Amino acid sequence: MTQVSGSVSRTLILACGNASRGDDALGPTLIERLSALPIPMPGLCQAFDAFDDFQLQIEHCLDLQGRESVVFVDAALSGPEPFSFGPVIPEPALSITTHALSPGGLLRVYQEAIGGPLPDCRLLAIRGYVFELGASLSPQAAANLGAALEFLIKWLRRGPDEPRNPG
Repeated sequence: MTQVSGSVSRTLILACGNASRGDDALGPTLIERLSALPIPMPGLCQAFDAFDDFQLQIEHCLDLQGRESVVFVDAALSGPEPFSFGPVIPEPALSITTHALSPGGLLRVYQEAIGGPLPDCRLLAIRGYVFELGASLSPQAAANLGAALEFLIKWLRRGPDEPRNPG
């Protein structure tokens, strides 16, 4: 985990993906690039924690505790280019498997297991194109990643009272 403060930060950036599957590495690569930036980051209005995992698991609901905002980052098989950024809400019904959870499924687990108010949760879905095992990051996805990272840094620089939506 990349931690930018000495304690649990108000903001968490949680990325998913598999570096062995081409553009599925977009989430972990974003965390890697974010972690390489100078800390403290000039103009950053608030500290954040960031880490990645292959997939969301029920245990990740513990990482949401005490947060004001959470940004889930993942590669998208389809959708707008270069990325989309929008709210995540709890899924109405929970289906726990041994494989993985969606961000909305994780919020549902949080509500049922921990309770209390949810943090403001967003999904940064970066458009990918090549997801085959052994593939590297495609040039198009790399360009989308650059745009998504630039957007996320601007989002993190917003003050706590400023609007958190892109615009």
